Amino acid sequence: MSLKRILIGSPIETVKEKHERLTKTMGLAVFSSDALSSVAYGPEEILLALAAGGTAFMHYSVPIAISIVILIAIVATSYFQTIHAYPSGGGAYIVAKENLGTYPGLVAGAALLIDYVLTVTVSISAGIAAITSAFPGLVSHTVTMCLLAIILVMVINLRGVRESGRVFSIPVYLFVGGLLLLIAVGFTKSFSPSHPVFFEYKTSTTNMLSLFIILKAFASGCATLTGIEAVSNGVRAFKAPEAKNAGITLVWMAVILGVLTIGIAVFADHFGILPKENETVLSQLARIIFSKGPIYYTIQFSTSLILILAANTSFADFPRLSSIMAADRYLPRQLSNRGDKLVFSNGILILGFLSALLIVMFSGDTHALIPLYAVGVFTAFTLSQAGMVRHWLTYKGKGWLKGMMINGIGTITTAIVLVVIATEKFSHGAWMVLIAIPVLVWLTRKVHQHYIAIAEQLSVTACEPAAKEYMHHSVVIPVSGIQQAVINAIKYAKALSNDVVAVYVCLDPVETEKIKTKWDRLCMGVPLIILDSPYRSVIEPLIDYIDEVRNKYPEGVITVILPEFVPSRWWHHLLHNQTALFIKGILLFKRGVVSTSVPFHLRR
Repeated sequence: MSLKRILIGSPIETVKEKHERLTKTMGLAVFSSDALSSVAYGPEEILLALAAGGTAFMHYSVPIAISIVILIAIVATSYFQTIHAYPSGGGAYIVAKENLGTYPGLVAGAALLIDYVLTVTVSISAGIAAITSAFPGLVSHTVTMCLLAIILVMVINLRGVRESGRVFSIPVYLFVGGLLLLIAVGFTKSFSPSHPVFFEYKTSTTNMLSLFIILKAFASGCATLTGIEAVSNGVRAFKAPEAKNAGITLVWMAVILGVLTIGIAVFADHFGILPKENETVLSQLARIIFSKGPIYYTIQFSTSLILILAANTSFADFPRLSSIMAADRYLPRQLSNRGDKLVFSNGILILGFLSALLIVMFSGDTHALIPLYAVGVFTAFTLSQAGMVRHWLTYKGKGWLKGMMINGIGTITTAIVLVVIATEKFSHGAWMVLIAIPVLVWLTRKVHQHYIAIAEQLSVTACEPAAKEYMHHSVVIPVSGIQQAVINAIKYAKALSNDVVAVYVCLDPVETEKIKTKWDRLCMGVPLIILDSPYRSVIEPLIDYIDEVRNKYPEGVITVILPEFVPSRWWHHLLHNQTALFIKGILLFKRGVVSTSVPFHLRR
């Protein structure tokens, strides 16, 4: 508990939950860090795809970036509608589930959950890539640095929403300010004698191969849009009025994201920057414009920080979405529980584990992870916008026609982009996401069926109107000898029933004779049953005996009382066997059998 308090701080009372909510500026840092940080690798993915066609294709980076910014505007406008129509949060999952049905909702939810895990892995790996670009000697430690970064972000999020907002605000605004300065200085340098021409396009033959390369570059660059939906999922995290503040934050994010995306693409094209294995495009651009001075290292440092901390968007949204799905009984109900700091701690821990697993599997390689990245988020985009179209058609209301047209355009656009991404990235790993989504949907349905079956069986109305009482109560005490813990258990057992027996499994005949000699004198008239065990097993003879008692009294109940001594130090448990634990685990699945532990606490 002391370590827990050091790491995550003191608990917060439930009544203070409203005071833990976010302002717009803090909300931008928490929910927009993923989207804004994507400019550090989105334009680079465009150039990387275009490089396959040769230098003649590199000038297409600017038109592709412009088309992606238009897509950003369409998606952001659509989600602005969603925020005000569904101010309770939940985003694509709630919208699709309420308007399109259960399965579309589960597909949207599964796609987002997978995307959030990938967001953490891509953000962290890209952030560490920014560090290794500035310090190439650290490349061999990439995976270790990624895992440490995941632990850092996870612990910060466990400390609470408001505290994580404070931590993330400085890196986000430092990053945005640094890139705006880079764009401004780059604009002035573009007219210098060394770079007299701003744009110099070369013609290239348009054919099917060219179209394939351009579409592949567009699909790669669409990773820039990941994270736009985050604000709509976390509306309830904002201070009142929640929807208004969330909507304004979304607009700020979209504008900044659009400016940075076009700016980086334009100047990367203008200065003829090509992707390199050990240096990011953003690092090259900053080095050309500022040289390797304080501003360059500040940009690299802030880029690394925001990329690492961009994982916070997932750590903010994954637990919220999983808690909503858990409340609907599609995920384990533990995910709906809030921890000491009023955050969904179980969701945070699960996300951290899954992200770390992917980092190890893909060796922290950003380019290997990005093909998996955009499929899930565009699936959620499409279902969310289609759900909003159905919402407007069903409920109408003020401005419904305009809202339906906006969301209709969003549906068509994101659906087309989804097809392009799934096609272009299928062989590069997108097939794994296309398989993972239906598998996760199937699992959520199984979880739901389990909870429904439990609810039906536990319902009071499902009980028999005149349930019979137990006709007999047998108490069995497994013992390994005669000591204080056994005496305590016998006292407790005699208070429960008149039919009490102790059971001893004979492994050593000499020791058994010693116990039989002492038993009648010390053990308060409770008979001792000796069970033979030719194969030296304690568990099997005991279970067989319990089954015999169960058959003898089929309408009765058996209580198995387990004498246990409790050491005063946690590590003392390692010095003793855990037979009682195994017995309890087996008896848990036997009808008509109850296990009870009677502890005897040791002083030292």
